[in-house]
Amino acid sequence: MKNNRNIKYAGLACVLLTIAGCKTTTIVEKTENKTVPENYADSGLDTLNTGKVKWRTYFTDENLENLIDIALKNNQELNITLQEIEIARSEVKARKGEYLPFVGFAAGADVTKSGRYTSTGSGEATTEIMPGKETPDPLPNFRFALTSSWEIDIWNKLHNAKKATLNRYLGSIEGRNFVVTNLIAEIADSYYELLALDNQLEIIQQNIDIQTNALKVVKIQKEAARVNELAVRRFEAQILSTQSLQFDIQQQITETENKINFILGRFPQKIARNSSTFGSLVPADIHAGVPSQLLENRPDIKKAEMELLAAKLDIKAAKAKFYPSLGISAGIGYEAFNMKYLLTSPESLLYSLAGDLVAPLINRNAIKAEYLTAGAKQVQAVYNYERTLVNAYVEVANQLSKIQNTAKSYDLKSKQVDALNESIQISNNLFSSARADYMEVLLTQKDALESKFELIETKKQQMNAFVNVYRALGGGWN
Repeated sequence: MKNNRNIKYAGLACVLLTIAGCKTTTIVEKTENKTVPENYADSGLDTLNTGKVKWRTYFTDENLENLIDIALKNNQELNITLQEIEIARSEVKARKGEYLPFVGFAAGADVTKSGRYTSTGSGEATTEIMPGKETPDPLPNFRFALTSSWEIDIWNKLHNAKKATLNRYLGSIEGRNFVVTNLIAEIADSYYELLALDNQLEIIQQNIDIQTNALKVVKIQKEAARVNELAVRRFEAQILSTQSLQFDIQQQITETENKINFILGRFPQKIARNSSTFGSLVPADIHAGVPSQLLENRPDIKKAEMELLAAKLDIKAAKAKFYPSLGISAGIGYEAFNMKYLLTSPESLLYSLAGDLVAPLINRNAIKAEYLTAGAKQVQAVYNYERTLVNAYVEVANQLSKIQNTAKSYDLKSKQVDALNESIQISNNLFSSARADYMEVLLTQKDALESKFELIETKKQQMNAFVNVYRALGGGWN
């Protein structure tokens, strides 16, 4: 009868544990949309992809290559990201250890003095600890043992948690690759901006010379009473304005150099460069490939995918906490009241083996909250993945369009600059022969200066698109 009663209690416990595991809220995982257009607007199908080209091949300026090399070694943001990878790797090791048995060693010694008029004390006083030897009072105790505990992962709770951590570790590697891609692009963009500023400064200095010569002519004309003092003052004001602009450009050059040095992880110093070839730079042909290649080229998309996989595994791990957990604990060692008997077998040998089955029955709010939170984060991860994918496509499309439009704009502005350069000489000749007003000379010089600035700015935008399309295609990290 007693055995039957124990069997009934055990059966009832199993039923309760099963019910506890079954009464869970089911979350329906949201599925991500990986569909992308077949090709980019205004471009046909092209299997070649510039994003797979190594950055040393894509950027051919030796000075720029040296700057990128330094940044990849010294940049603080990149080094911080590398440490984040190490942290993620350690978390993977920790998760892996959670579903393996834990083994430990314990040793201890104590002494106990029980009151004579207590059940323990009276029992010890009348009991021989060994034949012919009374129980010592006080009673010392020495022991050492190996202990082990192991949670058997019957629902893959620990296994899924480990896989989720592993995916986040892989995501951190992709995060590092994304930092590398952006780092290379930022250095290249700032470098070309610096070249553009150098060329603008040179244009200003050339215009100061032209305006100074024009001022000399105006003064000669004034002495000949062909113009008045107003013309002289207007030309002087124009020179002062151009000279002031020169210092604005020099300040921008200083700030851009310091920005590059900061990215390189070093204190301000001169940036080696050759600005004379900036005007003749022609971006290489770009092969955008097909949009589906972004899934394997863009580190940010791959990172978002890893985080999405981790979020799905988090749901499984959280759901498993509703189910019973099975644990096994064991220990073996020696224990004795005297050190000389400590290793006596089997008298001093001790061991234990136990198993337990535990499941939450009442007040499971914390587990429910964790499960619902995991579901919400999985939906977030889906939206983040889809947003990253759409953003990548838009970035590539924008930069491809920018390359085409800036190339056309540069050709037209080049013709504009040529026309205005000729106009300067014509206006000076006409003014010298009193066939043009001094205002025409001033306006012509002003328009020529602005058009040269715009030409340099357009070239800078063209090179900016050349850099950013490489970044948008996922180039630089491989």
